[in-house]
Amino acid sequence: MKKFLLNLPKQTARLVITLFIFLWSAFPILFVVAASFRRQRDILRYPPKLFIRPIMNNYITLWNQWGEFFLTIRNSIVITLSATLLAAVVSFLAGYAYSRYRNKFLAGSAIYMIAIRLLPPIVVSLPLFPVVNNLGLSDHHITLILIYTAFWVSLYSMIMKNFIDEIPRELDDAAFIDGASELQTMMRIIFPLSVQGLVSGALFVFVFSWNEYLFAMIFSTTAAKTAPLIISEIMSTIDGIDWGVLFAAVTVQLVPVVTLVMVSQKLLVRGLTAGSVKE
Repeated sequence: MKKFLLNLPKQTARLVITLFIFLWSAFPILFVVAASFRRQRDILRYPPKLFIRPIMNNYITLWNQWGEFFLTIRNSIVITLSATLLAAVVSFLAGYAYSRYRNKFLAGSAIYMIAIRLLPPIVVSLPLFPVVNNLGLSDHHITLILIYTAFWVSLYSMIMKNFIDEIPRELDDAAFIDGASELQTMMRIIFPLSVQGLVSGALFVFVFSWNEYLFAMIFSTTAAKTAPLIISEIMSTIDGIDWGVLFAAVTVQLVPVVTLVMVSQKLLVRGLTAGSVKE
């Protein structure tokens, strides 16, 4: 009992800090979702009313006036899932190579990838645009898929390297002694034990690809247009911003990401801390 009382202030402080961080993070999302069910005048009212009867008018208007938004959601799904899958495959193979082999070329390439990743996206996109345009790849799904994959494969590969580093090499040696090839060892031993790293890294690629705006704006116009571009168009209408419709569109776009992150939050934290502690 005495020990409990001594730890009570510390536990209370930890609870208060956790609650504050949660409210600070969740408030913008909760505000957007709540506002999507309100009339324009209720959204802008000051002081605001906490309890107002929800309406579906904003979602109906979004469907009727901005039907293209739901078509671009489909584009976002195709591009995001494809980029995530491609990045997972490439990063797993690269992570395996960086973890199991040591030479100057691999060390130099790792430094190069990280250095390129530190460049602002606009620095990469401007010289890339005429190349993509001359190749006739502008406004194609494959262009955004490759760009998103290339943008994240460096960090994703390092995440996979750290996960594979934690897998004992003795398992590789045992598989080789039993007659397994390197490919069989990689797929039957390394892959199952590094699935957690694959999933946590895939979350980063998924969230980035789903919400990305700059590359989508530069390299797509109609066929490969994604949902963030329509949201920007809703914000720039001549008649002014219809906040209810805007928040409805943002809510629709938020649902997959928030759901995925909440379901996979443990894996996400695992990915963030991979390699931070060595045993």
